[in-house]
Amino acid sequence: MRFILFLFLFSNFSVAQISPDCSTAIPICNNTPVNSGTDNYGVDDFNGNARSGCLERTTSGAIESNSAWYRFRTSATGQLGFNISTDIAEDWDFALYKTNDCAALGEPVRCNFLDNDDQNSFLGVGEDPTGATNNVQYEEWLSVVPGEEYYLLINNFSNINSGFSIQFSGDIFITNPYDALDCTIISNLLGPPIAACESDFIMLDAATSDALSYEWYRNDGSGYSQIIGEVNATLNVLNSSAYRVVVNRAAGNSISDVQVSFTPNPIANPIQDSYFCFDDLTFELNSLDNEVLGTQDPKAYLVTYHATFTEAVTGVNSLANSHIKAAGTETIYVRVSSFANPKCYDASQDFQLIVSEQIVQDFPETVYLCEAISSAIIGDDTPNANFTYAWSTGENTPTISVTDSGVYTLVITTTVGSLVCSASFNVALVISKSPKITGVRIDDLQADNSVVVSTELAGDYEYQLDDEPYQSSPQFNTVLPGMHTITVNDLEGCGIATETIVVVGFERFFTPNGDGINDIWSVSGLATLDTPILLIFDRYGKLLQQLNSSQTGWDGFYNGIQMPASDYWFQLSFLETDGSRVTAKYINNHFSLKR
Repeated sequence: MRFILFLFLFSNFSVAQISPDCSTAIPICNNTPVNSGTDNYGVDDFNGNARSGCLERTTSGAIESNSAWYRFRTSATGQLGFNISTDIAEDWDFALYKTNDCAALGEPVRCNFLDNDDQNSFLGVGEDPTGATNNVQYEEWLSVVPGEEYYLLINNFSNINSGFSIQFSGDIFITNPYDALDCTIISNLLGPPIAACESDFIMLDAATSDALSYEWYRNDGSGYSQIIGEVNATLNVLNSSAYRVVVNRAAGNSISDVQVSFTPNPIANPIQDSYFCFDDLTFELNSLDNEVLGTQDPKAYLVTYHATFTEAVTGVNSLANSHIKAAGTETIYVRVSSFANPKCYDASQDFQLIVSEQIVQDFPETVYLCEAISSAIIGDDTPNANFTYAWSTGENTPTISVTDSGVYTLVITTTVGSLVCSASFNVALVISKSPKITGVRIDDLQADNSVVVSTELAGDYEYQLDDEPYQSSPQFNTVLPGMHTITVNDLEGCGIATETIVVVGFERFFTPNGDGINDIWSVSGLATLDTPILLIFDRYGKLLQQLNSSQTGWDGFYNGIQMPASDYWFQLSFLETDGSRVTAKYINNHFSLKR
């Protein structure tokens, strides 16, 4: 949050208060217009030193070149800063000293000696009031408590002198808007200098209890001239100038001077409402500055934008220049304030940012059509009444019925004001066939049997073994020997396929040599089948042995003759639930007899 207390710049600073010496520093406080220039330098307040903080000797041979000194006292706790406004072609420096004694300045608590190659219009402590974040001529905020006294040196290094003005800033002017700075530092019958806006009513009051008469004078730059006819204790002021009152008293005359300055009120020109499509994420608010200012000098006024009228009036919480928009209508309030005196402002205008509704694809990008169904509905089945729809097929409804696979394009359009906003979306129709199992690879390894299912198409399928949960992989591991049911389900609802398989467990070889170790070849899992018959063949297809649930092993003999070492094959059949005998599918294994 940035709060600016005041700023005032004289085009003719010769009438402004100025002191080139610390010992005669100009006291300033709340509502004090600080505006001046530098046309000389007085005594060397640094006793010939070459440096003071960041300040160095200038072309004058001393630290001070064309200098102006000010002093102030704090009355509140919080954050304090100030902005010094200058011509962008000039080079100004400053140093701030925390002291109440010019003879003991010490080192400055804030200091800036950088040149103005960037042509900034402000330097100081805190934040650049233009919102610039890369101004190297700014120092950190100052934390203050009541009763602290400071001396401020402003020095012109370039010797090109168009004058300057000072504005104070910081949160102490929010918590203490009328007494952040102590005005008792100024001892003057007419009080501190007055900064006013052109429409303000200003009355100077010199009322004194023992006054005999009053004389009023005005100085427009060529010395004080009496204002004929003004003899009252008060004077209504209409013009910027330096004023003097002479109070004639029996005990002796009193003289008091005061500076009064009026700043023109800025004018905020009307702004047209702005329309946007939702995909324009940000809007640069400062692009409207010229429209707001019209023919007014942009160097003389600050334009800020606010979310509420109250914030625009108070000048707080200005919106970021890169404003993030939201769908719908948003009212933006405009404030134009004078750099010369931010109390002079206009917050009478506002405008609207009107953003279209966001167009999103809240309907499926891919639609599956089962081969047994003739057509499918694609598109937005919950349409927005403010949108229009146009398909690549030429149809203009939110949804359409399609029969052929392919990609269909839908353009959704809406309007905001005279602005047309649209977005294009693709919807793919995929013909999905019912799953078909074309093969099952069974790896019978006894300890870890695995089953891998193959399908006719690479569809969007899930797989199940018996009553186990479905899985996305077609491979099942650690499958127990016995009969199992494989199920393939199409996730798009286009059907299922099942297959009954038998997993057998057997040894890859046996050695019937009578040593009692691995003498018998057998198959595990036969007991899980209904009336199993296992046929063993030699490599030429000759039937050698028939096994069943009663006789489950083979000793390697055929008709009492030992069979030679070789590979042998087997075939398994069993009864289905309907009583029919079937041969187990996907079993095409062999084993070895070793001697």
